[in-house]
Amino acid sequence: MSEQTIEPARGLVGSAPLPGDKSISHRLAILGALAEGTTELVNYSPGDDCQRTLACLQALGVHVEEVKSRERGKAVRIEGRGLGGLLAPATELDAGNSGSTLRMLAGVLAAYPFESVLTGDESLQRRPMRRVMEPLRQMGATLSGHQGDLPPLRIRGAALTPIDYTLPVASAQVKTAVLLAGLHAPGMTSVEEPVRTRDHTEIALEQFGATVSREGLRVAVTGPGRLRGRSFVIPNDLSAAAFFLAGGLLLPETNLVLPQVGLNPTRAALLDFLVGQGAQIKILDVQEANGELRGNLQVRGGVTLKGGSVAGTLTAKLIDELPVLAVLGTQSEEGFRLRDAAELRVKESDRLAALAENLRRLGARVQEYPDGIDVPGGQPLRGAVVDSFGDHRIAMALAVAGLVAEGTTTIQNTDCVEVSFPGFFEVLAGVRE
Repeated sequence: MSEQTIEPARGLVGSAPLPGDKSISHRLAILGALAEGTTELVNYSPGDDCQRTLACLQALGVHVEEVKSRERGKAVRIEGRGLGGLLAPATELDAGNSGSTLRMLAGVLAAYPFESVLTGDESLQRRPMRRVMEPLRQMGATLSGHQGDLPPLRIRGAALTPIDYTLPVASAQVKTAVLLAGLHAPGMTSVEEPVRTRDHTEIALEQFGATVSREGLRVAVTGPGRLRGRSFVIPNDLSAAAFFLAGGLLLPETNLVLPQVGLNPTRAALLDFLVGQGAQIKILDVQEANGELRGNLQVRGGVTLKGGSVAGTLTAKLIDELPVLAVLGTQSEEGFRLRDAAELRVKESDRLAALAENLRRLGARVQEYPDGIDVPGGQPLRGAVVDSFGDHRIAMALAVAGLVAEGTTTIQNTDCVEVSFPGFFEVLAGVRE
C-alpha cells in the first residue's frame, strides 16, 4: 500500500509540466490502428489507462512502438491495419482500470467476425456496461457480461447495421463506441445526445478523413470509412490541470503557468465555472493544431472564491473535475452544491461517498445525497489520514486539500494516480512554495 504526505503550502509557482490529454490519446490511438499507413502521436498520455489501450491494440495485431525525435520529443508510432484489418486476440484484452479503453474497443470489436473478451481490474469489473452494450446489440453484435452487464464482456462481432441512436444519459464514451462501430457499417450511423459532451472523437474522425456530420446535438458518421494515418501533437490534459488550478487558487502566493493545455470548447466549462467564482486565470498564446485548441493558463491566488452550484447539463460537462471542485468549495464563501451526479457512484470508486468520508476526516461538514453532495464554505481543514479508495481523481483532489489543511495530510493508496498522471506528486512538490 503506497501513501503520500502533503504539508501546507503558501503558493504554487513556476511552470507545471502536465501529461498529454488522456481522452484524446485513447481516441487517436484507436483510430490510428484502424487507419491505413503510419500514425505518430507526440505527447501521448503516459498514464496506465492509455498504455492499456496500446497494449490491447497490440494484442489485436497492431504494431506499436515508442520513438524519439530531436525536434518533437517522445512519440508513439502506430502502423495502422486499415478498417477491418484487426486480428483475433489470442487472450483476453485487459483494460486495467480504464473504462474508456473497454467501452471504445467494444465499439470497434462489435464489427469483427471473431469472439473477443474485454476485461479489467477489480474496480472496472464492478462498473456496469449496459449503456454501451445496448446500442451495439441493436447494430447486430452479440455481447454478454458477468451478471448481465458487468465486465468481462464477451463480444461476438458481426456485419453491423447503421442505427440512429439517442443516448439516454450523456456519455462521450458511449457516443464514441457507437461512432466507431458505425465507421464499419454501410451507411450513416447517428448519435443524439441529451447534452453536448466532449467532441474529441468527432474531431479525430475528421482529421483521419472520415465523413462526419454535426447538427445541434446530433453527430453522424458514414461508413464504411477509409482512414489515413497522420501525425498529431496532443495538447496537455485540462483535467490534470484542474488540480493545479484549484490548488493555486487556494494559496495566496500562487503565480503558476500550465503550458499547452487543451482548450476544446466542450471542455471549457471548468474555466468558465472557476472564473465565474472570481478566479484569476488568464489564457495566453492560444493556437489550434489538429483541430484542437490549446494555450497556456496562468493562475494567481489570493482571491476569495464565491462558490457555486453544479447541476443538470453542467454536471455532465464537469464530470471529471467534480471531486476537486468539492474540495475548492470548502474554502469558498458560499460552498459547493452538486446534484444530478449519480454517475459518480459508478466511477473508479463511489466518488460521492469517497468525497464525503474524506472531507469529514479533514474536519469538514458534508451532506451526502443519492445524486450529489452539499459542502458548506468557509471551513478550515485539518490534516488527517485519508484514503483514495483506489481512485486517481480522489487521490489528487485530496492532495489539493492537503495544501490548505492545518498540519500533515497522509493520503493512502496513491498508486492509482499512475492511471492518468504518473509523477503527479513529484510535479506538485516541484511547484509548491
